[in-house]
Amino acid sequence: METLNINNNARKEDKYKELLPQILSLIEGESDVVANLANIAAALTEAFCFFWCGFYKVSGKELVLGPFQGPIACTRIGYGKGVCGTAWKESKTVVVEDVDKFPGHIACSALSRSEIVVPIFKDGAVAAVLDIDSKELSTFDLTDARYLEELCRHIKL
Repeated sequence: METLNINNNARKEDKYKELLPQILSLIEGESDVVANLANIAAALTEAFCFFWCGFYKVSGKELVLGPFQGPIACTRIGYGKGVCGTAWKESKTVVVEDVDKFPGHIACSALSRSEIVVPIFKDGAVAAVLDIDSKELSTFDLTDARYLEELCRHIKL
C-alpha cells in the first residue's frame, strides 16, 4: 500500500468506512507491533490531517510513548493523569471537546485543542492507548469513538 485511497471530500463516517479496511489490510500478516502502530498512526494522520496521532504503551505504572505522527510528545504519562491516563484508568474511550477544560490535562503542545483517547486491550486489560489531538475545538465525536474503537479491537500487541 503506497498511498491511501480516501475521498477527502467525504463525510467523516464515510472516510472511516473507506480507511478501516485499508488499515486492516495493511497490518494483516505483519507481526511487528511497532511497524503496525507506525503505519496506523501515519494512515490516520494522512486521511484526517490530525495534528498528532500516536500510541502510548503501558509499562508498569506509566504510559510510554510509542510510534506517532506529529510534533514532539510527552514521553511518559502516569496512571490516571491527563486524558491518556484517564482513558487507561477508566478502561474507556475519552473524548474531550476542549482540552483546556479537562481537569489535569497534560499539555504536550499548546496547539492541541481537542483530543480523543481510545484504550487498546490485551487479555482483558488496557495494554496501550491510541491518542489523537486536533488544533480545532470539538473535532472528535461518537463517530470517531465508534470507528477508532473498532480499529483498536484489531490491533494485536
